[in-house]
Amino acid sequence: MSKQSESRAGAETVEVPECADCGKPLPLCICDSITPIAKNKVSLLILQHPQEQDRTLGTARLTALHFGNAVLKIGLSWPSLSKALGRTVDDPSRWAVLYLGSAKVSELDTESEIVAINRKGEIEPHQRAILNDIEGIVLLDGTWSQAKALWWRNAWMLKCQRVILGPKRPSRYGKLRKEPRSDGLSTIEAAAMLLAGLEKRPDIGETLNGSFERLLARYREVQATMPELAPKPKKKDYRRRKGVKARAK
Repeated sequence: MSKQSESRAGAETVEVPECADCGKPLPLCICDSITPIAKNKVSLLILQHPQEQDRTLGTARLTALHFGNAVLKIGLSWPSLSKALGRTVDDPSRWAVLYLGSAKVSELDTESEIVAINRKGEIEPHQRAILNDIEGIVLLDGTWSQAKALWWRNAWMLKCQRVILGPKRPSRYGKLRKEPRSDGLSTIEAAAMLLAGLEKRPDIGETLNGSFERLLARYREVQATMPELAPKPKKKDYRRRKGVKARAK
């Protein structure tokens, strides 16, 4: 083996210490710059698929660290919203689940960026009343297919209000992490948009998006000198591809 090959092999096995709070490699940790968001009214529950392991550019734990009433759970299914949250929820209908699925705000007759839809993917009447009554948000953290798995494995989500987003700009990930749709956002961007909009507090959006931008800037700084921190390519979802072929026949 050449010295260059040995060097590459050694670099691949280097263990980079992680932050105990955000879970990111220490060179990417921005915990010291996080501004806590105080007195937010809408609670936050983040359900992360166990195979979502993007420790460099993932934002679930970073999002939760901003709030005193945010809960992050890793798993595939829970018996109820109360079990997932760890406390009793009297009325799940006052909780909203962000799940895009095949629905798109651009195909609905609305200019709103946060839209409540029914089980058929149609826009709900009385949008303002529904959104003003929401007391908690459930975010699904993972790839497109992982979010779909979480949605279908947790039937209790049908008792919650489903919402979708129509952002005016694409995700700040840019070329660092390609989103499958133009309205696809990172978990932290989705939380920023939802909580800032529902609570009518632009400062929430500014704080969360500011943290995300600092993370991306830090990543770009260390990317050249620490290639071992580069996100691993996502595994192809062969089951999904086979399903598409089957339907096409």
